[in-house]
Amino acid sequence: MSSKNMCSMDLCPKLEKGMEIINRRWTSFIIYQLLTGPKRFCEIEASLPISGRLLSERLKDLEHDGVVRRDVYPETPVRIEYSLTKKGLALEPVIRGIEEWSEQWVTLEEATDTRT
Repeated sequence: MSSKNMCSMDLCPKLEKGMEIINRRWTSFIIYQLLTGPKRFCEIEASLPISGRLLSERLKDLEHDGVVRRDVYPETPVRIEYSLTKKGLALEPVIRGIEEWSEQWVTLEEATDTRT
C-alpha cells in the first residue's frame, strides 16, 4: 500500500480517535480486566495500581466512548457493574495481539525501564 493510500481522509481521524481511546493511561488495562466479564468498581480497582478517582474518570471516558456499559442494579446496597459493549468486545483481538507481541518482543529490562 502506498503512503498516499495509507492514511485516507476518512481513515486518519478514525485511526487517531481509536488510538486516543486505547492510549489513555490505564484504559487498555481496564479493558483487559473487563474481557473476562462484568466487574464491580472495587474489583477493577483491586486489580490495578490506580487511584479510585482516576479509575472513575477512565470508566466515565470509556462509557462516553461507547466501549464500557455501566449497569445499576436496584438492590440494597445498590450494585453497579461495568462490562464491555459490543464495541468494547471488538477490541479483544487488538488487546490480545498487543499482549502476544509484547510477550515475544519486549524484554523484561525494557518493560521495567523507567526512562519512558
